[in-house]
Parts: sequence; structure tokens; C-alpha cells
Amino acid sequence: MQFITLTTDMGLRDYYVATLKSAILQQCNDPIHLLDVTHYIRPFDVAEAAFVLGQAHKNFPDGTIHIVGVDAEPEFNFGNSEGLFPSVMVLDNQYFFSTDNGFFGVLERYGTVSGFYRIEEALSSPKGYTFPSKTLLATYACRLANNEKIKDFAVPHQQYKKAFVPVPTIEEFLIKGSIVYFDSFGNAITNIDKTLFNQIGNDAPFIIKFREGESYKIDEISTSYNQVPHGEKLALFNESGLLEISINKGANATTGGAQKLFGLALNDIIRVEFQPRGSKESLVELF
Repeated sequence: MQFITLTTDMGLRDYYVATLKSAILQQCNDPIHLLDVTHYIRPFDVAEAAFVLGQAHKNFPDGTIHIVGVDAEPEFNFGNSEGLFPSVMVLDNQYFFSTDNGFFGVLERYGTVSGFYRIEEALSSPKGYTFPSKTLLATYACRLANNEKIKDFAVPHQQYKKAFVPVPTIEEFLIKGSIVYFDSFGNAITNIDKTLFNQIGNDAPFIIKFREGESYKIDEISTSYNQVPHGEKLALFNESGLLEISINKGANATTGGAQKLFGLALNDIIRVEFQPRGSKESLVELF
């Protein structure tokens, strides 16, 4: 059975998601699994959409079709080939339908790209520009689900636009990363992954600093939230292997998560400072 997922910035207050789902269900010939990834991407934030799908898609089977309704309105410069076209990227044997607005340039970081296609025939469908997630992206996604080939409605293209996303910087015994996402618990997820951490640290003692002051330092990695008492701060590598700053049993909607209690914001700098064994700082720990 075909999997189709939805990632949008529409929220659930309005009727938009329901009508999008109805359009998909009416156009797909065979029964499908229609799944929501999220409808709470910040409006027009294609980098956040790419991050969320970059993590989520690893849990879906080959052939899954993802519809990304974030900043989806196409933009064409008539008379030439420039603009923001509805497009399809094949990544890790899955299909991602989005407008070429920078989303694909971030998504490529989370897998292996084996194809990219522009849906140029959308130029002849101006009525679809007002709700393109439904009238363009969903329509073409369903054509693929109905066993049409991508080349039946799109053409291969070599380039796609790139949105800016911060990446960690490395200095001697130091990683400078940043917060790239907050989940609904207020956990601060960074762009520092476990592989980079281990590579630079090489088992040396470390301090994670996320604000100025002693209260905003962590010097160990937990393996679970409950490894520290309720209400205590911790750092761990989450399911995706990304460094996360959290508060055990904290949540923004109740007791307050790391985001609220520490006053953290997207793109805040996270410093991981290592003390090489044999240095003055690491020797102090022995006494």
C-alpha cells in the first residue's frame, strides 16, 4: 500500500488540511496510507520543514510520497526559465513534492539525492496558484501514486534553490553549533551530531555552554531523560543523533521546557568546549 505524508504550515484551525486530504483521497486510485507529519511548521519556514522531514523520512519505506505545503505558491518569470516551480526530488528512494523555494537545498543534507525534476507544465495551470498544495502538488503526487512516471509530467533539472541554514563550526577543541528546532516539549535540538562530537572530543572531558553563567553549563551526556532528577537540565543525543538540551519532565505547556525556562531561541549558539587529557583543566578534575 502506498504511503503519502503531509507536511504543511497550515495549522489545524482552518479547513485547509481537510480539503487537501479530501483532494488526495479522491484522486488516488488505490487505497493509501495518508499520514500527517506536521501542520505546525512556522509559516513559510522551508528550512524547518526540511529539518523535520529530514528526520522523519528515515522511518518510512521506499516509494513513500511526501507533499510539502510550506511557502508553496509558485512564482514564474514568464518568457524565461527562472522562477519557483513545483518540483520533485528523489531522495533515499522516496519522493518529495514541493515548490522549489529553498526547501530542496536544505533537504539534500539529510539523504542521498538520485533525481530532481521540475513540473513545468504547471505554467499552464494558473487557477492552481491560489491553493497550490492541493491543486498542484497533491495532483501530481497522486499521479505518481497512480503509477505514472515522473517523466510523464516533469522534466529533469540540474539545479534547485538553497535556503540558508547554519552549520557547526570547528576550532581547536571547540564545536560551535546552534539551536535549529524546538519540539513541543521545549527541548532545544541543535545541529551538533554525535559523530562530530565524538570525532572532535575523542573522549575528552567537555562543557556544553548554552548561555552565560554556571546555571547554563552541562558537563555530561545522559542516555535518557530520567537519568537526572525531575526538573533538572540535561544533554543527550536524540533518536536522530543530534545533541539536545532538555529538562526532565519539562514541557512548555506545563512546567516549562528548556526553551522557556532558559530563555532559548532559534539560532542561539551552543558551545562544546573540550579539555584535552593532560591539560590544566582536565588535571584539576583528578584532584
